[in-house]
Amino acid sequence: MEIQLSAIHWVYLTFIIAIIGFMLMRRDTSLICIVGIFGIGLLATETLTGSISGIFNSFIYAIKELLGTILIISIIVAMSRVLIRTGINEVMISPFTFLLRSPALAFWGIGLIMLVTSWFFWPSPAVALIGAVLLPVAIRVGLPALGAAMAMNLFGHGIALSGDYIIQGAPKLTADAAGIPVTDVMQASIPLVIVMGVVTTVFAFRMMRSDMKKGKWRNGLVSAADTAAADGNEATDRYALSRRSKIVLAILIPILFTLDVIAMFALDLQGGDATALIGGTAIFILLLITMLAHKAKGLEKTTSYLIEGFLFGFKVFGPVIPIAAFFYLGDSGFIAMFGETLPAGSHGIVNDLGVALANSVPVNGAVGSVTLTTVGAVTGLDGSGFSGISLAGSIAKLFAGAIGSGIATLTALGQVAAIWVGGGTLVPWALIPAAAICGVSPFELARRNLKPVIIGLIVTTIVAMFLI
Repeated sequence: MEIQLSAIHWVYLTFIIAIIGFMLMRRDTSLICIVGIFGIGLLATETLTGSISGIFNSFIYAIKELLGTILIISIIVAMSRVLIRTGINEVMISPFTFLLRSPALAFWGIGLIMLVTSWFFWPSPAVALIGAVLLPVAIRVGLPALGAAMAMNLFGHGIALSGDYIIQGAPKLTADAAGIPVTDVMQASIPLVIVMGVVTTVFAFRMMRSDMKKGKWRNGLVSAADTAAADGNEATDRYALSRRSKIVLAILIPILFTLDVIAMFALDLQGGDATALIGGTAIFILLLITMLAHKAKGLEKTTSYLIEGFLFGFKVFGPVIPIAAFFYLGDSGFIAMFGETLPAGSHGIVNDLGVALANSVPVNGAVGSVTLTTVGAVTGLDGSGFSGISLAGSIAKLFAGAIGSGIATLTALGQVAAIWVGGGTLVPWALIPAAAICGVSPFELARRNLKPVIIGLIVTTIVAMFLI
């Protein structure tokens, strides 16, 4: 099937290449995306007012699409703040400390606890939730602080965030950009997340043990003052809750979230319905603990915690909105922003480019897999992990259209690569939460993660070639 590409298609493709180039140079891409929206709007509407209005309308469209994701993450962070400040987090984690009886058990124990916690609380809050309790235990049994930071970082910001199976923030972004259901991306990501996680963590652990035996290990410790400044002293603020109350709440919270997971399977809740259940539970927990801890000031503190959560949510997703707005133009967002102005017979900019690519360039699963891993890794260089996964989803759709299959696998592969690189395992400024709580240099942590993550990405890309 022949597709007649218009100037709109070529401008869109040009700006995709420009965005990738600016990401490679570690420059912000928001301005480029806004200029791209303006240029496409000018071609589509042929009016200055229409193209200028299109910028604002594209932002509204992107916010509407992302609002559920922003909201759930903001609520989870707000809840985590009250858990930290009341000390309930310490009680929740303390039963697991008896498992950490050797450096190896400490590494894998911290990692697995971080993995499960991050699925429900997201990695950055989870680091604060468990770090204050488990880090002293790990150091006491011989695991260096940098080793503990690696475990929390690789399992939390790597494995947990790249799959994001409970909160579903990452797969929602990539699925929307690729134009497929969230469940398709999540199912396709399972083997990739497993391969990436196993290869990376095993290799990182073996490297750590080998370097410690050879005397090549560097702890990368920073001063306590630097750590406190980076951490914001959140864990030092405590409010009045009795020991018994903390124990009851520490038991109740996991039970409530476990019931949520059971309800998801029993009632077949997926996507937005599953996210809403988790979010509603988190709000209930936030209200309950805030009122118990702050008593007369509970009403005001509830608002305070919600504000903290929303500040975090919009700080994380602020750079995502203009980028997502541009990439939504490639599919369903175009008509919402500029109406039916594409050439007759068009099925969306990205679909048209995919068909044109299939008719002109020999594309196969191997080429598609390498490209999506590269694109995902490049988009992660800004240190967000989330700002570029819409691009990964759009390019996955383009290549899948050319190949004729594998859109879910390619989308999941781009998501995994972007999150592992930018979500907080390789880019130093994205490693600050784990590095700060463990008192180590984020640059040393990034250096230790580099080789294991690269090897993991190579192996995962090869596996993806056989799944397309």
